[in-house]
Amino acid sequence: MISFLDFEKPIAELEARIAELRATADGSALDIDSEIGKLEKKSAGMLAATYAKLTPWQKTQVARHPQRPHMVDYLRLIFTDFVPLAGDRTYGEDAAIIGGLATLDGRKVMLIGHEKGHDTPSRIKHNFGSAKPEGYRKAIRLMQMASKFGLPVVTLVDTAGAFPGIEAEERGQAEAIARSTEACLALEVPMVAAILGEGGSGGAVAIAAANKVLMLEHSIYSVISPEGASSILWRTSDKAADAATAMKVTAQDLLALKVIDAIVPEPTGGAHRDPAVTARALADALCRELSVLAAYTPAEIVRQREDRFLAIGSR
Repeated sequence: MISFLDFEKPIAELEARIAELRATADGSALDIDSEIGKLEKKSAGMLAATYAKLTPWQKTQVARHPQRPHMVDYLRLIFTDFVPLAGDRTYGEDAAIIGGLATLDGRKVMLIGHEKGHDTPSRIKHNFGSAKPEGYRKAIRLMQMASKFGLPVVTLVDTAGAFPGIEAEERGQAEAIARSTEACLALEVPMVAAILGEGGSGGAVAIAAANKVLMLEHSIYSVISPEGASSILWRTSDKAADAATAMKVTAQDLLALKVIDAIVPEPTGGAHRDPAVTARALADALCRELSVLAAYTPAEIVRQREDRFLAIGSR
């Protein structure tokens, strides 16, 4: 059962009507298939029309949809032979970041990504995708291992931001994020990052400073959440929709600004309506970028990545 967002209320009402008609048709002599067909066509049209003109704030809501696929879903759908590698060899394990060796369409890669969780127990386990210093130090360790063995790195980003708790600060959160970003930029192997849902602040950039950065169609990427920006600028979170528009958080805005390199299409209505189709589109995009980067020498890989980020904001 799909959960509907606030702006999808008219579609939800129509879907409820369709469900009622289906229930009426069960065991009934009435033939209402034609009526159901008309309503389904109307519902599909409303869905397509709604998603063709989403505002930045509505896209933010889609990016945070409780049923939106997360890293573990894409791991299951498009990667094989996954061997998890845990711990930072300094403090401990952080389940907010999952990493390990994997195969993507026959290509061996080092896979690293944020995991938010799907229900209360898993969200608590993965800390809602907000990593602590040990998570970023684990990412650094895995990137260095990938470089040593000549494996391309694929990162799947989905976090509202790094964990801001006292214990994280005590263990060097800012330093860990900075060193993880530095490790990305210094890699001599190809690196491709994909924003799955939310890409929030340094917690996202720490594993997204890649040769190529992709975004799913209805994901967001920003230096601060719209609510946080609203609280700073207007002293209230009620202006989050205005902040989302001003901040240019959408994939379409960021592609135009050349902050990202490509948009991965989602099914009409968002990735949660058909995770398998979304996963295949993501796999194709990742493979396409990795194939291009495979022709580069280590020095060219580093130079391309450096040039890419230095060019952001230039005219």
